[in-house]
Amino acid sequence: MVSHCAPKKIFSEEAKFFFIITLILSLVKGQNEALGSDIRWGFWAHKRINRMATFRLPPEMQVFYKKHIEYLTENATNPDKRRYAVVGEAERHFIDLDVYGDSALLILPKFWPAAVARFGEDSLRKHGIVPWQIQQSAYQLTEAFKTKNPGRILKVSADLGHYVADAHVPLHTTRNYNGQLSGQEGIHGFWESRLPELFAGNYDLWIGPAEYCDNIAIEAWKIVRDSHLACDSVFLFEKQLTLRFKKDEKYSYELRNNVLTRSYSREFSEKYHQMLAKQVERRMKASVKMVGDIWYTCWVNAGQPDLREISGFAPGIKEAQEQAEEQKSWLQKLFNVRTESD
Repeated sequence: MVSHCAPKKIFSEEAKFFFIITLILSLVKGQNEALGSDIRWGFWAHKRINRMATFRLPPEMQVFYKKHIEYLTENATNPDKRRYAVVGEAERHFIDLDVYGDSALLILPKFWPAAVARFGEDSLRKHGIVPWQIQQSAYQLTEAFKTKNPGRILKVSADLGHYVADAHVPLHTTRNYNGQLSGQEGIHGFWESRLPELFAGNYDLWIGPAEYCDNIAIEAWKIVRDSHLACDSVFLFEKQLTLRFKKDEKYSYELRNNVLTRSYSREFSEKYHQMLAKQVERRMKASVKMVGDIWYTCWVNAGQPDLREISGFAPGIKEAQEQAEEQKSWLQKLFNVRTESD
């Protein structure tokens, strides 16, 4: 006898919800991978930097940070995802110092209100605001510590780590960020993607315990200064090496995500890496140091709140739903997808 009863409800609403979240996040991850080398630094280095910075914190902070180390690691790439979809995000990742001339580091005000008064907000944002964004994010993290808001602490910490790391990339301090002005197109992904991909397994990224920053604004500007000073060798060595290689020797083809992609050959990459004399490793190591130092400084400036009181925090359905909606929004804007409202 055939039953005509209604079928059982196999999946609960909660199960469906988390399935949708997983699907959205996997789509976003796949899109970011498809975008290519211009955000590859975000996929390996950003995650590694945030993760290593966590181990530099004192026990009073590790009681919270180590418990959420996977969040801090995986969400280190969120600003890059927002960069393609959220208005106002892209300029937080760089600053074109050469636009302001040889005296840029002398004439640019170190604090945002003074910079706006002198150059205007639109002009500043057009040419990048990363040193000021680091200051803003540090302020936000200090406030999150003061209110002991665990979700906010994690979100701002992950984002702050990203901006600090971006400021350590030489090519994030020049308008010739991808060699497009010097006939060296692709150098951005080469420096921050291909080289770490091949050689970062041997990098020593351990520094020691976090240290207090007396002035975060000054430290942020030191970062971009040191990054910008490294630009000359980034471009010069690539150009010199190119003259020694035939075109079919400079590049090779590799299968990435089932797509045949042209990359800088291993031999060319090795030679360039040697010429840079551990420059990429030094900038990554400096990133780990500064991320840990600023996290620690924000906690101290907030009065060293007892993080044991929030150590039991675990993102619930509400937080997961907010994250999924945010990711969904990025995805929709990225693809310019129009969806029907519920």
